[in-house]
Amino acid sequence: MEAIRPVPRTLLRDRAYEAIRDAIVAGEIEPGAVVRDAELAERLGLSRAPVRDAFSQLVNEGLLESKPQSHTRVTPLVASDVRDAAAVVGAMHELVTRVAVPRLEVADIEAMRAANERFAAAVSAGDVDAALRADDELHDVLVRVSGNRAAAATVARYTPLIRRLERQRFGEGGSCRSAGLHERLIETCAAGDVDGAVLVTAEIWRGLEELAD
Repeated sequence: MEAIRPVPRTLLRDRAYEAIRDAIVAGEIEPGAVVRDAELAERLGLSRAPVRDAFSQLVNEGLLESKPQSHTRVTPLVASDVRDAAAVVGAMHELVTRVAVPRLEVADIEAMRAANERFAAAVSAGDVDAALRADDELHDVLVRVSGNRAAAATVARYTPLIRRLERQRFGEGGSCRSAGLHERLIETCAAGDVDGAVLVTAEIWRGLEELAD
């Protein structure tokens, strides 16, 4: 029975964190909603301890706010917070793009093209979840190839704040990011044009800063 081992508590915390984060980003738990560890623990089939750990992480990341001895609730959507997050995430993507482009292999470029095809199809179908997932997959190629773990951690921390606003805007009939911009990024990457790829990356994330306005 060597394969049967206790599940590390950190994994339970991560499960709770990802589930609650995704529910907040998707709007299933709305801005201003009060969240209770006992209730969410029951829904997730977990004890309260990993849920409390997840709450702490989500407070640090700006998706929850906690008032001791009172309540924990989902933070409201604040435009300035989203602009700040988009500026930071954009800067990290410019950094990883500059490092990654000279290292990209044919398989990496093909992975980006395939992700952009999924992105375009999802936008046409009005599938916001699939569009944002494909968008992440495309940009994650550059993050992965760069090998910059600090940049990857920063992107992972602040992207959910941006995604929450994107989902709301698209739900209100707003437009999704252009697959054409992605195509320009891919072509500059395929050509090994570092400066061109960085400029397109900056344009993509500048658009997200403007989305907050």
